Amino acid sequence: MPAHPRAHPFMPNSVPAIKAELMAALGIDSVDELFAQIPQDHRLDRPLELPPALTSEAALSRHMRSLLGRNRSCADNLSFLGGGCWHHYVPAVCDEIARRTEFLTPVWGTPSSDLGRNQAWFEFTSQLGELLDLELVALPVYSWGCAAGHAIRMASRLTDRRKILLPRYLDPERRAVIETYCEPAEMPSHLEIVEVNGDPETGRLSLDDLRTRLDGETAAIYFENPSYLGQIESDAAEIAALARRHGAETVVGVDPVSLGVLAPPAAYGADIVVGSIQPLGIHMYGGGGLGGFIASRDEPAYAHEYPALMVSIAETTHEEHIFSLALMHQCSYGSREAAKDWTGNSTYLYAIVAAAYMTLLGPEGFRELGSLIVQRSRYAASLLDGIDGITIRFRDGFFKEFVANFDDTGRTVAEINKTLLDRGIFGGIDLSARFPDLGQSALYCVTEVHEQQDLDRLAAALREVCTR
Repeated sequence: MPAHPRAHPFMPNSVPAIKAELMAALGIDSVDELFAQIPQDHRLDRPLELPPALTSEAALSRHMRSLLGRNRSCADNLSFLGGGCWHHYVPAVCDEIARRTEFLTPVWGTPSSDLGRNQAWFEFTSQLGELLDLELVALPVYSWGCAAGHAIRMASRLTDRRKILLPRYLDPERRAVIETYCEPAEMPSHLEIVEVNGDPETGRLSLDDLRTRLDGETAAIYFENPSYLGQIESDAAEIAALARRHGAETVVGVDPVSLGVLAPPAAYGADIVVGSIQPLGIHMYGGGGLGGFIASRDEPAYAHEYPALMVSIAETTHEEHIFSLALMHQCSYGSREAAKDWTGNSTYLYAIVAAAYMTLLGPEGFRELGSLIVQRSRYAASLLDGIDGITIRFRDGFFKEFVANFDDTGRTVAEINKTLLDRGIFGGIDLSARFPDLGQSALYCVTEVHEQQDLDRLAAALREVCTR
């Protein structure tokens, strides 16, 4: 520590006089006393090597702009990345709603306050419930993976079982989050994960393998429709029936924008439905939650296992209607560690943005959006399938995303993506490390933002890269 410490320019409490006042109020003589419970061998015993402090706001602003300038954005490049964070168009009104102070500032309040905010939350749950054909929808948790983890634990409590079936072809990041929720084997709340193979011909869940995995110890089968690889699970009703036959819950992950053209999960027997709200007017970004929803039938057995915030409507004694939080004692806000699960801080502002987005589209808008995505993704797949060395895996029945195999080009996906990046194109997600049985394959994503010239540009670039 320097002989004459100076205050940090952006931390008011770093002023020596204020630090002394804080320590006096706490009854301590040194800041080190606050960390006494941390073993000495866990502490850094040398000065932390940091770059020189930026002592002015102008210098800090310049430094941050230089760091951000190294990013390659989807605004300046053509992107075909997906896999859980997709490039959809965000209407300007969604950003305007998100910035309004009546929504931006009351992110949290008492259960009886901020009635306008509660009504907006109620509209979100009502609209999403109609889209899913389910009555009970919670306010969003941090991400799709968190929603899946909570739903799986709900299923375990409902069945009093501890075995969970997961598809092999699952987003690695989402799989990692689910594994965290299932806890290590040494923990008392550990849930056993059993993997169900995919059909090598279709990419969908293997029913034969599922039948061998299901038994009287299974709490839930989790699958996604469309799957991580974009496949539409045509055997979804049979999967749910098999689970029900063994007394297990069916938990389905779904992309909400697909429901303009696909049947809602409730129609084929889903018990609990989860997914991402990021396609519903939420910008892509890294380093934070994009919002994940949990929904089910409005039955007491399910309602009393929700760990997330619920919003309800009721009549007052003056025959007026009021919107307020319900089942508060079940979430970590109401009961802390005694709650059904710990949800922590979530993405409640995004619920209001998603409500605005769903209002804009309406039923016909969702149908048009889904149809457009199907048409453009199939057009892109047909273009790539016509290039020497490229083969589309699982050609039939995909939505928004598809798998392109590059084995016959003699080049790796990493090499191809690097060359595409030189041309201002983000290629598909490299699947070769996580799913080696798919060979040198990439997951390509096409949405409503991709026009025909974009897809033609991708095909021309790949033709040049793969055939030279």
